Amino acid sequence: MRLIHIKLGCILACAFLSLTWFTAHNGNDGDEPPNHPVMIQLYERLLAAEFKGELLSRELSSVLTSLRNLTIPNNSSSTNIPEGPIKRNLSLLSSRLPNAHLYLPHLRDHPDSLIPNVVLGQGRTGVSLVLGIPTVKRQKQSYLVSTLNSLLYDLSPSERNDTVIIIFVAETDAEYVNSVAELLEKNFPKDVHSGLLEVVSPSQYFYPNFSRLRETFGDSKERVKWRTKQNLDYSFLMLYAEEKGTYYVQLEDDIVANPGYSQTMKTYVRKLATDDWMFLEFSQLGFIGKMFRASDLPMIAEFFLMFYKDKPIDWLLDHILWVKACNPEKDAKDCNLQKGLLKLRYKPSLFQHVGLHSSLPGKLQKLKDKDFGKVPLFTTHTNPPAELSSSLKHYQQHTLERAYNGQDFFWGLTPTAKDFLLLSFPQPHTVTRYLFRSGNIENNGDHFYNTTVEVLPSDSSVRDRLVGGQSPQYKGSYGGFIVIVMFVGCFVDGVAEGQIDAQMQPISALRLLVQSDSDMWVLLSEVRYLFNFKGKR
Repeated sequence: MRLIHIKLGCILACAFLSLTWFTAHNGNDGDEPPNHPVMIQLYERLLAAEFKGELLSRELSSVLTSLRNLTIPNNSSSTNIPEGPIKRNLSLLSSRLPNAHLYLPHLRDHPDSLIPNVVLGQGRTGVSLVLGIPTVKRQKQSYLVSTLNSLLYDLSPSERNDTVIIIFVAETDAEYVNSVAELLEKNFPKDVHSGLLEVVSPSQYFYPNFSRLRETFGDSKERVKWRTKQNLDYSFLMLYAEEKGTYYVQLEDDIVANPGYSQTMKTYVRKLATDDWMFLEFSQLGFIGKMFRASDLPMIAEFFLMFYKDKPIDWLLDHILWVKACNPEKDAKDCNLQKGLLKLRYKPSLFQHVGLHSSLPGKLQKLKDKDFGKVPLFTTHTNPPAELSSSLKHYQQHTLERAYNGQDFFWGLTPTAKDFLLLSFPQPHTVTRYLFRSGNIENNGDHFYNTTVEVLPSDSSVRDRLVGGQSPQYKGSYGGFIVIVMFVGCFVDGVAEGQIDAQMQPISALRLLVQSDSDMWVLLSEVRYLFNFKGKR
């Protein structure tokens, strides 16, 4: 069986590489389909071999799966996989790609090398949307937490239950992988516990020796290594994601998402007039925002692995379209038309690239998606008159006054202990409810940390009654204020929201008081309190 697989794989590889070589040496710039008799013959051989390979793979897959299930040891020490249903599912990962060892022969020495190391995860499956985010150790700034904040910013409870976000840490350094997991567990504890977020890494034996790569297309050795590893990372992530849900969306770790992106994508897919598409584009940049049917991922990953050392991943994706759609007897215009039927573009773009420093060391990535719509960075609203003051220095025009009046967001420089925002009323008000929304979709890491929400009752005897005595109901603060909420970490999901005890009414002021120094700036995108509060988180 292995000999048959090797023979078919060689035919496919040789035919495709022959087409590439012939095109390059006969004046074809690569945009036109082959029209020379020899090229047509090679193309037909490629299609025939592909067809035979698909038939044979179906027959062999079930046999190979059974054999692997009999031979994979249960006491492997090379990976740290949780016991139970997660491990049973992961042990079948290699069976989704029977030819893996043909393209990656170095894996034959390590039977468990295609079993992912699930660092965080609850084994969630059966969702509509699977978001895949590969991430690596960067020399400069990491954007991962900001990216996740953007993706989670306005997901409804039902959308959170119908989604899995897979963070694939494409590193074999266990200490670094664990540090990423700890960072995400600290910042998103509810989402990790619910199974919405997963952190996965490859086996230490997954990657080949990159020092033997051939330099092509004028790329440096470092760039060839970077793009080759990227092909392997995306392939591994796709194979892991296949059985998680219905649709898979490829993202990167340095993007922001448009509010409502999840529902927008689902609605777009549901309303398409045709099912004859291979992928949908929700961004025009590179591989960002490409949606695939999860059932197509093994085929796509296998194609990537077949030529992972030869070309960048976005070129390989275009080659899949060429093989599927283009007639070598017709011109480039027809070929592009046919490819366009397999990739459908949604506008405006739902994802924008924001990272300046690429994962390729020394490369600055300044590309922006011009079709990305403007994202609202604050919530418009009205408030009753108040006197405003703050010890925090604001950045540029982003003042507390403009945020309070619903005209902008407040952006303050790095706070220290005892910094405050104070809202004082000319006349005492009965305030039933309050809301402070911290951060926005582009700067969702700029939260208030270790901060108290405090009120000043107009009647000083109220404070004495609620704070004093042997069984105080509340904790007092300086200036006659009463602490009604203390956030030890950051505001929950960036929001401080709640009711004010009727015993304290009416009140003369509201205050946010910072309890400890912070490394981050602070941003308020919404400040509201109403007598009859009708706000929506």
